[in-house]
Amino acid sequence: MADTLLVINAGSSSIKFSVFEIAADGGLKAAVKGQIEGIGTQPRLRARDQNGASLVDTRFEAAEIADVPSAIGHVGAWLRARLGGGLPVAVGHRVAHGGPNYAAPAVVDDALLADLDRFVLLAPLHQPNNLRPIRAIQQSFPGMLQVVCFDTAFHRGHPAVADRYALPQSYYEEGVRRYGFHGLSYEYIARTLPSVAPEIARGKVVVAHLGSGASMCAIEDGRSVDSTMGFSALDGLPMGTRCGQIDPGVLLYLMVEKGYDAGQIEHLLYHDCGMKGLSGISNDVRDLLASCDPRARLALDYFVYRIGRELGSLAGAMGGIDGLVLTAGICENSAEMRARVCERANWLGIRLDETANQAGGPCLSTADSPVSAWVIPTNEERIIAEHTFAVWHRQQGNR
Repeated sequence: MADTLLVINAGSSSIKFSVFEIAADGGLKAAVKGQIEGIGTQPRLRARDQNGASLVDTRFEAAEIADVPSAIGHVGAWLRARLGGGLPVAVGHRVAHGGPNYAAPAVVDDALLADLDRFVLLAPLHQPNNLRPIRAIQQSFPGMLQVVCFDTAFHRGHPAVADRYALPQSYYEEGVRRYGFHGLSYEYIARTLPSVAPEIARGKVVVAHLGSGASMCAIEDGRSVDSTMGFSALDGLPMGTRCGQIDPGVLLYLMVEKGYDAGQIEHLLYHDCGMKGLSGISNDVRDLLASCDPRARLALDYFVYRIGRELGSLAGAMGGIDGLVLTAGICENSAEMRARVCERANWLGIRLDETANQAGGPCLSTADSPVSAWVIPTNEERIIAEHTFAVWHRQQGNR
């Protein structure tokens, strides 16, 4: 049995996992991809092999998998049985926020975890859930190499004018700055562009990561220049339940006129806004596309409108644009949403090829389009695996 790496991407009620086999030449081969969802309510463990064949689809009682540690235990037991009792050589984790000090993957220890706890307030939907399986594995397998890969790291090379707020210097020094998120997804796209769209890979590209969490990133010559998300994962585009860009005066109004405290404001902005708040129907774009309710239409119109505004802003940050790349669940799966985003960008020179769009791309634009448009599926797990392998390989070389 080949050595393996385990990749974990944990949420509040689900844990996604992938297993990669390490080939003799150092390459990584995807072997298993799965998730355990409905933790604490209707737990369900599912996994498929590299060919898409089902390996397991098991439902549990809520009490059997009541929390993240118990979910990790069930996933680990199933994987050990699948892998013949062996353990992975390392585990890689996605962590939303690395703060100002982490621009590269890091090996887990107690000091690192304590440091990352400080950023829970900046990513409350993600950070605590990202850290729980790390601690569970640390307790059960204290000698296991664990590597954290940060969604903020890809953006750490921004110029100062893109990272700063117009606040006194002291706030910047204590970490109040624009970070950007979804960096693992953007890193994967930047690495993939030379093979899929070499004509724009070294140019000026805007990538739109459009899922339940949504953001956009300006990438020039493979490097992040700016992003729609800032200090927290609330900024920029409206999302499934998050507000996106908002005037700080609204928050002052909620505090002074409505008497909201910090907890109430946080809950509102993270859980009751975005597509859910605008539509009053659902946070899921699929539900909104299927609805005839005018509120659903408003939510989708607003989402596409804000994408168009941010696209112009990011093109301005680079002084031009050569290509637009759409990625993540919404645009990977919906030809209608791809078309709406591209039509909004017609003024930039994007000409949609409807036949190519219905076929799923990867190129969505006509041959004579001054600015090309693409849809490229993201693969954050692959990037995490590559980073984790690099750390493990270095440690092997140092022994």
